[in-house]
Amino acid sequence: MNPLVENDLQITLPLNAVGRKFDDGVTHGLSHCMKAVDFVVELKDRTLFVEIKDPDQPGALDERREAFIKRFLSGHIDEVLKTKYRDSWLYEWAQGRADKPVTYLVLMGASTLSDAELLARTDALKRLLPVSGPNGQPWSKPFVAGCAVMNLAAWNKALPQFKASRVGASAATA
Repeated sequence: MNPLVENDLQITLPLNAVGRKFDDGVTHGLSHCMKAVDFVVELKDRTLFVEIKDPDQPGALDERREAFIKRFLSGHIDEVLKTKYRDSWLYEWAQGRADKPVTYLVLMGASTLSDAELLARTDALKRLLPVSGPNGQPWSKPFVAGCAVMNLAAWNKALPQFKASRVGASAATA
């Protein structure tokens, strides 16, 4: 399978996974009224929604990178991430494709983020989606199995079968 590529980041999928670009006018078709995650990955037993944010991409201006990280750490990006998941889930459900548990994964191309900062954003996103129902009880029909916000190092540690890397780094070593 070809890797999923978003700007300078790529995710190489295992053979048992089928990924598709979701955040484009051709595949999605409702970008005027619904947000979309970057990719949808189908596995036998579950679906992954993958969103990629890359403030460290080559050529990014230092002040823009710093401003993004500041907004991310303060929680201002959480609302965008929540809306992308919910709209994508609703779209897939309406198309009859939300028939497996969905896990939402956010890959942050930001090497300066600590494990504690990533965990804080993951916890905030879990509350916003929300992963649990009223009073922290499980939903009778869950619409999100879980979520995680990770940088490249955390992603590759947690998901070695879905190797994430920089396209520029791959091209430089080839």
